[in-house]
Amino acid sequence: MSLPLTLDQREFSCRAGPREELVGEIIQKISASLSILGSVYIVADVVRKLRNGKKTDPYQRIILGLSIFDILFSFILFLGTWITPEETGWLMAVGNTSSCTVQGFFHIFGWVGEIGYQMALTLNILVLIVFEWNQEKFAKKVEKQLHIIIIALALTMAIIPLFFQNYNPRCGNCTIEVIFDECNSTDDEEELCVVRGNLTVANVLFFIGFSMVFIMLIFGTVAMVWVYVHVRRQETKTKRYNFRGVQRDNHRESKRIRKILLLYTISLYLCWGIFAAMVALESLGSIQIVYGIRVVFKEAFPPLLGFFNMLVYFLPKCLKYQQDHPGTWLMIAYFHVLCPSVNCTYCISKTRSGEKEDAVGASGINFATFNTPNNLPQTSAKNILKPNVHPNVQEEDVECASEMNSSKSKVCNEEPCLVENSEVQQNNQ
Repeated sequence: MSLPLTLDQREFSCRAGPREELVGEIIQKISASLSILGSVYIVADVVRKLRNGKKTDPYQRIILGLSIFDILFSFILFLGTWITPEETGWLMAVGNTSSCTVQGFFHIFGWVGEIGYQMALTLNILVLIVFEWNQEKFAKKVEKQLHIIIIALALTMAIIPLFFQNYNPRCGNCTIEVIFDECNSTDDEEELCVVRGNLTVANVLFFIGFSMVFIMLIFGTVAMVWVYVHVRRQETKTKRYNFRGVQRDNHRESKRIRKILLLYTISLYLCWGIFAAMVALESLGSIQIVYGIRVVFKEAFPPLLGFFNMLVYFLPKCLKYQQDHPGTWLMIAYFHVLCPSVNCTYCISKTRSGEKEDAVGASGINFATFNTPNNLPQTSAKNILKPNVHPNVQEEDVECASEMNSSKSKVCNEEPCLVENSEVQQNNQ
């Protein structure tokens, strides 16, 4: 979305000249292609699970919706000037008013849907970690409503400009815009009038759109900090108390999910955070952005969200592959996970410092079973042994120890029995 510009500012208003326009178009098409590729991989992975009869959880369904909207948005950016009106004189512009309207509609529809599903993804991880929901509870209480709200909002934002002819060309793309030209009813040659679109509607939608971007960024930041603090408190408790195996595993899984949320939030800032800040500064006229920086953060990064999401989505599988194949580079692990049927005869596995440590215990994150009844930790005193204090013998430990008289390999509550036979006998006396 953009603020309205006058007719004489439109031709190269976003770029310094024809050469810069060509560079910008090439970079945008490459970034959009990578984003489409990344989102297609995610969609294919979720669809493959459905075809194999496997159940999907809200995390996978949300990332599926996010990827579908990203494909729409990135494809429109990939088309770029090809479907903008030929009258604009932009490089490779061969479209017309109708194709411009279609481009603008799917531009806004995909963009708003992408923002909505990105916030839904953050919300899903937040309630899993902080509020200790499981995916079944999330699906019953909020998932269906989230899908309806996001799709309805995206459709509303995309349909409204159709009634006011507000889809017009700007900077090589058609989006919500107003076209100005000289007024015929006045003698003042410098006075401009709206010849296509509605200025009020354009300004309102511009404000709503970028408010959504900033809300997404703020919500993502708050959620990330909230999850970090919550997991940090869990770490403190783990150091102070000797937890049973299930509780330790649950905390370890929380740390992995926290890492996933952090990476998704970093992707948001790279793709939309810096972009939104630059647009705000330029709109206020307070600063002039250097051309090279504008190309990187306004042409290259915004279309890359789908590619970054793909890297984060498949990261647990790649770390698991590294764990199973020690010494494999992360890039090679991505290749084998994304293209399992291709034999990489020229891939040389080399050990890099830090990679093996990152891969240890990095099995795939199963969002579907996180916080489920079978995996929930028991928070009673039976599961905790305070340090430097001789624990009272629990009833199940006594039973376990008595059985160990005949078989010392008996296991109690998925952990080796904590009390030696002699100690139990002493307490029984």
